[in-house]
Amino acid sequence: MSEIRKFRTAHPKRTCTKLYENYSQYKDYLAADFNGRCGYTDCPDYFFGGKRTFHIDHFKPKVHFKELENNYANLVYSCSYVNIKKSKSTVEILDPCEIDFNEHFYRDEYGNIIPYPTSNVACEMSRIMGLQLSRYGIVWMLENLEKLKQAVYEFCEGGNEFADCDQDALILHAKLCNAYDQYMRYLRLEL
Repeated sequence: MSEIRKFRTAHPKRTCTKLYENYSQYKDYLAADFNGRCGYTDCPDYFFGGKRTFHIDHFKPKVHFKELENNYANLVYSCSYVNIKKSKSTVEILDPCEIDFNEHFYRDEYGNIIPYPTSNVACEMSRIMGLQLSRYGIVWMLENLEKLKQAVYEFCEGGNEFADCDQDALILHAKLCNAYDQYMRYLRLEL
C-alpha cells in the first residue's frame, strides 16, 4: 500500500459572531474561517477562480432546515462542484469544523481523497459529493509541487548558483523533478 497522507493541515474554525439577515453576507468571514479552502475537499479557492466562484453551502440543506438558512454555524465555504453535487441531500455528512477530516479521509500518493473504509459516513460523503474526482488530487499535487519548487528557489536565492549548489540542493531539485515527472506520467494514464 502506498504512503497515507493527511487530508488537510489547517483545520477550519467558524469564528464569526455577527448576525446577518442574508447568508451571502457571511462569505468573507467564511473564506477566512475556512482558510480560503473548500471545507469538504480542502482545495484552495484560487484554483477555481477565487472567492467569487466559491459557494456557501448549507451543511444542513436550507430546503429542509429553513430555520438554519442564515445560521453561521450551518454554513460551509465550498467549491461549486461539491455544493452542486451535495445539493439537497439529507445523507449524513461530517461538519468540517466539528470533525477532524483526517480521521475519516486521507490522500493517496497522487493526492486523491480516499475515505477510510471504517468510516461509513466518509464513504457515503465521497459517493454523494464526488470527493473521489481526480480534480482534487490534481490540485493537491500542484500545491505540493509548488512547495518543492519554492524550497529549491529559497535555497538557491541564498547566494548559491546551481553550479555551486551542495548535495542538499541537488537532492531537493531531484525530488522536485521526480515528483513532477511521476505525476505527469500519472496524468497521461488518465487521458
